[in-house]
Amino acid sequence: MHTTALVLFSGGQDSTTCLAHALARYQRVETIAFDYRQRHRIELDARLNVLRELRVRFPQWSAKLGEDHLLDLAVLGEVSDTSLTRDTAFKMEASGLPNTFVPGRNLLFMTLAAALAYRRGLQVLVTGVCETDFSGYPDCRDDTMKALQLALSLGMDQRFLIETPLMWIDKAQTWELARTLGEQSGQPDGGQTLVNLIVEHTHTCYLGDRHQRHVWGYGCGTCPACELRAKGYAGFVNRA
Repeated sequence: MHTTALVLFSGGQDSTTCLAHALARYQRVETIAFDYRQRHRIELDARLNVLRELRVRFPQWSAKLGEDHLLDLAVLGEVSDTSLTRDTAFKMEASGLPNTFVPGRNLLFMTLAAALAYRRGLQVLVTGVCETDFSGYPDCRDDTMKALQLALSLGMDQRFLIETPLMWIDKAQTWELARTLGEQSGQPDGGQTLVNLIVEHTHTCYLGDRHQRHVWGYGCGTCPACELRAKGYAGFVNRA
């Protein structure tokens, strides 16, 4: 039985929901993030706020929440020419992929996460990739994650489980999942508490805007990430 997990935790809505998912299931949970000189590096500050608030508002989870790791992956920014690593407008490329796609990003993230998990004795890698509400990124697909699970397990001679709680749900369902996980935490009014935490403290906006406040959280409101988050929140509220 798996008892430990490492969550790829950027501090956004998706990774925070995945962190709650792991805390609800495993006895020890650690987190990892990457500084690849992303345009929205403010997420690296936001994630620390999320971790702090989770510890305060969910004491049942706090005891399970272990060490946080931040790795310097500047080389990814050096080899990438994308709108997430350069000050360029968002657009679709001739390949059919948006220029927010950072080639190799999730492949590197998962490889380094597995290496850290190997050293730390962590069995499960939890990531918020999704094939339902996503931007067409090939490294977010279920087939990619299954291939990585096999390759990493073989290459390190240790059987890793890659868990993708959001793979087959849309953004509205991601909000709903967060509420459900909060309700199941044992914390009074935990569902709304976790939703409010995600609204107030997580960061999704590709432009790094933390000045404009919307009902779904902070962001420019116009980049692809903000549009998807806003649409999902509207769907979540309408379903409630």
